[in-house]
Amino acid sequence: MENVKLKTAEMAAIEGSGKGMRAPLQRKIRRQAAQILKKVLTGDEQRKSQASIKTLIYAPNIVAKKATLALTCRCLKYLAVIKDIVAGTDLLAKKNKLPAELVYVLTCDMLFGQELLSSGDAENVVLSRKSALQSALVRLLVKKNVTSVEELVATQGLEMSIPRYVRVNTLKIPRWEGIKSLQEIADSVKEDDLIPDLLILPAGTDLHKHPFVLDGSLLLQGKASCMPAPVLAPKPGWEVIDACAAPGNKTVHLAALMKGKGRIHACEVDSKRVLRLRDTVSRAGASNVEVHHGDFLKIDPSKSPFSKVQGILLDPSCSGSGTVVQRLDHLLPSSTAGTEKQDAEIHRVEQLAQFQERALLHALSFPAVERVVYSTCSLHQRENEDVVKSVLSQARGFRLATALPKWPHRGLPVFPGANHLVRTEPSRDHMDGFFVALFVRKEDGDSDDELTIVPVQDIPSNEESKASNSSPQSVKPESVENHEAGKLSKLRRRKLKRQRKKEQAAAAGPAKEASS
Repeated sequence: MENVKLKTAEMAAIEGSGKGMRAPLQRKIRRQAAQILKKVLTGDEQRKSQASIKTLIYAPNIVAKKATLALTCRCLKYLAVIKDIVAGTDLLAKKNKLPAELVYVLTCDMLFGQELLSSGDAENVVLSRKSALQSALVRLLVKKNVTSVEELVATQGLEMSIPRYVRVNTLKIPRWEGIKSLQEIADSVKEDDLIPDLLILPAGTDLHKHPFVLDGSLLLQGKASCMPAPVLAPKPGWEVIDACAAPGNKTVHLAALMKGKGRIHACEVDSKRVLRLRDTVSRAGASNVEVHHGDFLKIDPSKSPFSKVQGILLDPSCSGSGTVVQRLDHLLPSSTAGTEKQDAEIHRVEQLAQFQERALLHALSFPAVERVVYSTCSLHQRENEDVVKSVLSQARGFRLATALPKWPHRGLPVFPGANHLVRTEPSRDHMDGFFVALFVRKEDGDSDDELTIVPVQDIPSNEESKASNSSPQSVKPESVENHEAGKLSKLRRRKLKRQRKKEQAAAAGPAKEASS
């Protein structure tokens, strides 16, 4: 049976992985794929936050990662068809004592992959039903009135090629050194024109074993995920909170922008994810990060040192609807769910949005906070613009500021000021879907309709980056500070002008009364 090609460029690159392997290794790969399949299907069914397929594949204990990834994705792609075929046999009967996920993987490999060899008890059981499985597939084609598996399988992949983004960790190496190391192995290494220290490599470039990746000098971080930290733009010496910090890429990005000075309180409530957070912080050499295993919502803003916090990055739990391509979630059953599951997803998004609103209001309650960034990897308006709109109506001391002014795509126009928000779309921007909002504390005399100019994203993160091949659009910190000072001076002049008008009006009042 001819294989159906996966749609993404990365899946095309791994198609065919595993051919010509020895039977023991094939057996190992199939069982790894079955274990990963069980984890992702369980999490998808229960609508629980889970590690992505790629994260599970690249765990240290997984061997032959590309072949395992190819088999897992192939099985997910054909899963609905495989379940229908298997249902017509006794493979899942208790007497066979076979895990359902292993049956699906073996059936997939036999019908849509490479030849299934007798390399284990489970393989032998499935091979004994080969004729029955093939007949069931033919009956299914006839039933659906189609002539090929290509017609039978609904196309779930997104036809796009997402580049490999790599961020240079300037806490450990300068930008030029990261570029040089990657130029030795990649056909093309480009510098991003929006995010400093972010490099762009061809899609599918595998860097998981690169020595600079292993020691934390380079971080495999998507472009959208790199936006929140420079939007917050914490100054060296600031007291900062990363409210929902794991796995820690944004945390160490903040540390790099602060040049290792000041202090970052990285909060994570989940005991397993906090281990990942500590590992990321350690490998990145982020010495100004303190990891807090606890709930951000339970922090008392009035107590030291949190009463002195000036910046907060809040990237809370969300639906993850913007990361379906990078995480390969478009292969999961929920991506083509029926009405009942869609209703459950709507309910889940509503619960998430209520939590996000509480967390954002809590972030804005810190007495000394000057800037708060709210970000999600969701495409849902309910988790993005609706949350911001609701919070703005309650947090009177803050207003929106324009995040990433050079980014062309803004928030959905559902309320005045949505043009300050940032949105990315996977199919349009060739990156994860993301949302970023920047709240700044109002100064005396500020009004809601006054524009706030916020210089953030073009600031190089270290001295070495100034000497590297910077984007011609880069802005030096000194010029940014002067620009900001000029804007603040204008605001002060406006405030003084309003005060003079009030004084003149007050003085004119008694004079009018006297004349009358």
